[in-house]
Amino acid sequence: MSEILVSENITGDAMTRLRENHDVAFKPDLWHDADRLAKQMQTARAIIVRNQTKVTDELIAAAPNLQIIGRAGAGLDNIDTNAASEAGIVVSYTPSENSISVAELVLSFMLTAVRRIPDAWRDTRSGGWNRMQFVGGELFGKTLGIVGLGRIGRLVAERARAFGMTIIAHDEFIDPASPFVLQLGARLTSLDDLLAQSDFVSVHVPLTPETRGCFSHDAFQKMKSSSWFLNASRGEVVDEAALLLALNDNQIAGAALDVRSQEPPVDTELATLSNVIVTPHIGAFTHEAQERVVAAICSDVATVLAGGAASHAFNFPKPKR
Repeated sequence: MSEILVSENITGDAMTRLRENHDVAFKPDLWHDADRLAKQMQTARAIIVRNQTKVTDELIAAAPNLQIIGRAGAGLDNIDTNAASEAGIVVSYTPSENSISVAELVLSFMLTAVRRIPDAWRDTRSGGWNRMQFVGGELFGKTLGIVGLGRIGRLVAERARAFGMTIIAHDEFIDPASPFVLQLGARLTSLDDLLAQSDFVSVHVPLTPETRGCFSHDAFQKMKSSSWFLNASRGEVVDEAALLLALNDNQIAGAALDVRSQEPPVDTELATLSNVIVTPHIGAFTHEAQERVVAAICSDVATVLAGGAASHAFNFPKPKR
């Protein structure tokens, strides 16, 4: 068995170098098989995952030699960080390396929603020239409500301002007088007020017990009938049955979803609606972002195994076991 286990399809120049210089078991489909994964973990000193591998307390307990868990991405909801910390294992992740890519996807969602670019492209490519059929709208002058003003939320706000949008935000952990809030030209407000005023509601919150299912029937009822709901954070923060009902009842104008409550989704009814844009969790999947993400994680894993300190540690930079 190997020193470093890679349980998902994580590739790139940095991963190639890591495999050349270390004993790496590259098993991109291993996340499917919990028993095989636990067996491989018995000797591993490091594991590198994306978001499909569930690093549970049981898996951590089965890995007596584990020193570092490398998460190639920002969210940590698939890792039991408490169990890892209690065991003295470093959890390394990349909270900012893919932020620009996700923010740009959100802007793409809004532009697609108001200009119906895919529909116009398909129609024109098939021989049509129906200009009046594709009269769209502008982002200029519209109100963007950002739920969660962390790294990605701030980048979305900066880019939306360039389009002349009004920015309002809801974040219970941020002081309205913070310099960066004033710099963004954003106004912090209550969630109810944000839902009622926004033409676009964009979600940028982590998955926690408090945020799970927080966008429910009540939330969609408070939105304007002309508004769009955008989610590029975590699918589980949305009650998808409530969203489907809101769309079918014209409570909101449309939705753009990069993430789903189950991935791949079993219920595909949302994807069949003409006013729903769906993508397969590609927010962080640009060449530039993946190069940064993989480089950061491979660097931390190699450094920790050599006795050094992780640069992107979530809990502590050196193992304590």
